[in-house]
Amino acid sequence: MTDLNKRSLIKLAALTAVASAALIGCGKKEEPAPAPEAAPVAEAPKAEPLKVAFAYVGPVGDGGWTFAHDNARKAVEAEFGDRVVTTFVENVPESADAERVLRDLAGQGNKLVFGTTFGYMEPMLKVAADFKDVKFEHATGYKQAENLRTYDSRTYEGAYLAGVIAGAMTQSNTLGVVASVPIPEVIRNINSFTLGAQSMNPKIKTKVVWVNAWFDPPKETEAATSLLNGGADILMQNTDSSAVLQTAEKMGKRGFGWDSDMTAYGPKAHLGSAVINWAPYYKKAVAEALDGSWQGNTGSWWGHKEGAIDLVSIAEDVPAEVKARIDEIKAGLKDGSFAIWKGPIADQDGKEVLADGQVADDAFLGGIKFYVKGVEGKLPN
Repeated sequence: MTDLNKRSLIKLAALTAVASAALIGCGKKEEPAPAPEAAPVAEAPKAEPLKVAFAYVGPVGDGGWTFAHDNARKAVEAEFGDRVVTTFVENVPESADAERVLRDLAGQGNKLVFGTTFGYMEPMLKVAADFKDVKFEHATGYKQAENLRTYDSRTYEGAYLAGVIAGAMTQSNTLGVVASVPIPEVIRNINSFTLGAQSMNPKIKTKVVWVNAWFDPPKETEAATSLLNGGADILMQNTDSSAVLQTAEKMGKRGFGWDSDMTAYGPKAHLGSAVINWAPYYKKAVAEALDGSWQGNTGSWWGHKEGAIDLVSIAEDVPAEVKARIDEIKAGLKDGSFAIWKGPIADQDGKEVLADGQVADDAFLGGIKFYVKGVEGKLPN
């Protein structure tokens, strides 16, 4: 091969290589640039829990009134978890101390405050006026404000149911009631207990001893002893401790638990317990405070219909027909077909207070200041 041919072949190969490289270059696709990493999304700040406080008139271990409220407080914690933080102060007297405690609870950042006894009414009005950003709930009261509302339970329904059993079980036809303070709530319960008993036994008489305190076990024991020595063989109470039932147990008589199930305090004496379940209302109130629908200047009065009142742990020796009657009354309270306060009803002097067939409204029930026929003694001023 001549040098000229060699040079031609080398030149041709070089041109071919250049062309191939050009073709390859034209067909190559560029890789997309990597996307920038997304900035981390900031989490929304977690809402602060609602701080809820309870002021109790007695100790949480009273076995009755305050014990029932505290069980409902625990139910609120279980229902709402970390959305709420609850606290309580026990043994807050119905005096100037109540205002101090309530003011302190509001000042600590609690935005929903429950006062759980009638005597806190005026202190709560004062404190509510100074803490407009706090919601206040007053148990058993009747005065309200823009940021204060009231709630209560129809304890007279439990008293009536207890009376039905007492009327059927008494052997002396004399019942006894250890009463706390003479306000319409307590008088209404004494009367309802008597009406329930008389529905089973028209011969029933009821004796009452007032101790002028909600929680005073020594006074309650003394009053119960006096009633039993005076001829009563079955006791009911409108006080907060278990002392009345325990006294009946010691003296070989019968009695009822009040506000909470007190079976364990006097198992031989215990005929049943008229209990309050505050949990349904407390859950409703807290839910409204959380979702912004809470409103003041209103009141609620819940009973068996709403699951707030019941008679539980009825003794085994109560006759089947009496238990059946209890079930009938409960069903009637539930659907509204049964009215406890339905005439004819007369006061202890024989004066008609409800005509035949007349059903008392809540205004009537809220203002009761008389004993019904069959209750002995003079009503305190």
